[in-house]
Amino acid sequence: MKKNFQLTDTKLAPARQVDAVKHEINKYIARERRKKLTDGFDYWDFDCKIGEDAPSSKEVAVADINKSIDGFVAKDLKSFYVEILAKPARRLKKMQ
Repeated sequence: MKKNFQLTDTKLAPARQVDAVKHEINKYIARERRKKLTDGFDYWDFDCKIGEDAPSSKEVAVADINKSIDGFVAKDLKSFYVEILAKPARRLKKMQ
């Protein structure tokens, strides 16, 4: 998913628009996690970037996407860019 999201909408209140954007992103991540993995891989990992626009986007963890969106809302931005790419990954064994 490579997409620019608008934080303002003529039909929705700003808080509801932010909730709708967060919901769409979470729905995409859940849909990707449900896809079948190829042999030898354990889970889906995500490469995530978020920023005001594509060139200025920075890498973030999946868990920090909502925090970044809240930061954009606090800055009163009208839009932001999100890039989420799924890749299969293998869990590493813990050293004890």
